[in-house]
Amino acid sequence: MSTLRDNWRVIFLVVAILLSTFALFSPTIGGQSPIGEDNSATNLKFGLQLDGGTRIRAPLVGVTAEDVEFEGDSERVVERQVAAQLAGADAADIIARTGAESSTVEATLENVTADDLSAALDAAGYAHGEVRDGVTETTRAETVRVLQSKINEAGLSGGTVQQVTTATGEHFILVEVPNRDQSDVVDLVGERGTVQIDIYYPTSQNGTRTYETREAVLTQADFTSIGTAQESQTGSGAFVPVSVRDEPAPEFQTAVQDTGLAQPGGTRCTYMEDGGENTTEGCLLLVVNGEVVNAFGMSPGLADSMRAGEWAGAPSFQLQTRNTSEAQEIAINLRAGALPASLDLSGEDSGTSSYISPSQGESFKFDSLITGIIAVLAVAGVVFVRYGKPQVALPMIVTGLSEVYILLGFAAAIGYPLDLSVIAGFIAVIGTGVDDLIIIADEVMAEGSVTSRKVFQSRFRRAFWVIGAAAATTIIAMSPLAVLSLGDLQGFAIFTILGVIVGVLVTRPAYGDILRLLLTEDR
Repeated sequence: MSTLRDNWRVIFLVVAILLSTFALFSPTIGGQSPIGEDNSATNLKFGLQLDGGTRIRAPLVGVTAEDVEFEGDSERVVERQVAAQLAGADAADIIARTGAESSTVEATLENVTADDLSAALDAAGYAHGEVRDGVTETTRAETVRVLQSKINEAGLSGGTVQQVTTATGEHFILVEVPNRDQSDVVDLVGERGTVQIDIYYPTSQNGTRTYETREAVLTQADFTSIGTAQESQTGSGAFVPVSVRDEPAPEFQTAVQDTGLAQPGGTRCTYMEDGGENTTEGCLLLVVNGEVVNAFGMSPGLADSMRAGEWAGAPSFQLQTRNTSEAQEIAINLRAGALPASLDLSGEDSGTSSYISPSQGESFKFDSLITGIIAVLAVAGVVFVRYGKPQVALPMIVTGLSEVYILLGFAAAIGYPLDLSVIAGFIAVIGTGVDDLIIIADEVMAEGSVTSRKVFQSRFRRAFWVIGAAAATTIIAMSPLAVLSLGDLQGFAIFTILGVIVGVLVTRPAYGDILRLLLTEDR
């Protein structure tokens, strides 16, 4: 019992190593086999730089007016009024928000300038303060949430979305998706993902048949219980089964009755958007990102239910598409929601997209491994030259490397993707860790041989105070980088801080116990 009590720090280190081994190689981590689809022998996840994939870094399209006076109007009324004063805009392109300190209006339409929004607010009768480029923090946060949801719904494993703020205060959205082609990712996140249902129907004026469109009879927020994309049983096209919320269902039912879409026997649709010969009956138009992607009529059963007023009691139907890929895209957009603002990928405002091939990622992995080995060998050589005693130097190297192993286990346990910045953090941990161990060895051996445990503990405590102060300084210096969204610097800072904490709590004390066992007879 005395031996266990005296050497509990070494036992703690061994337990940490065993837990890291479990995290790295256990098939229960992440609920999958350690030999995954990427043929990895561990549970480690790799980021874009080491696995290949697509990175998109772009600002959001938009301008914002501060301190807008709504004059008692609701947010929706303000959005409609301002949109009416902007050419080519509709209410979906305007975001009005009331706040405790300030109310804002954002225009997320491309090619709208600050002067354009200012003029529209003036024309709509709303006084306002400064009008600036860019969108609000709330819009950026909502964009991150929607994009992450779209990536998850699309099954893009390992994809991440985050805000990035530059040193000059510019805001960007950073999207990284491993193992995916650039075009696929750009297609997924590049569009706002708006989905709505319009009614296209015939009218008669002075004996002449014309056609009108009643827009947005159902919008994205009106759908619920989104089903999965399915192929049509007729072998032509596909569909997405959806349900409609109880509140808008009666209005939609009334709309199809008023426009004559709910006819006895249903309606057939031959809609042609380019102005060609159109149907004499009505159509439901499926509009995605402002473009009609499909037009379909109404089945006899659904039409009868609408005319009888029964449909609103159990409001559900099928969104018809031309193929399965379109149905999948619509299902993803409906589940994730529409982006409040689109990404500016024009490049004019530093919007960029890049692709790293899997072979290039493998090359980065190999180079990182070689760099780590060189760092370890260099440190080992310096330590052996400095002390010339294997019983001092070997435990130092093993203990230092154990820090990196524990950090790898932690990364595997939480599923943190490794990239070049994290590898740089590991190398920094090796350097700072061995530096602290050298301080311990120097302090313990500087005043001659260690004759007793009491002498050792006295010298070790002096060294540990120095190490603790240095660790606190490192944590304080790195904390802003770990907290702020500064891209690659964040991963470097996080794992440098974790390495320092593991060193102070686990590996440095354990090395002290090992050194005491090797240098003193009083064990």
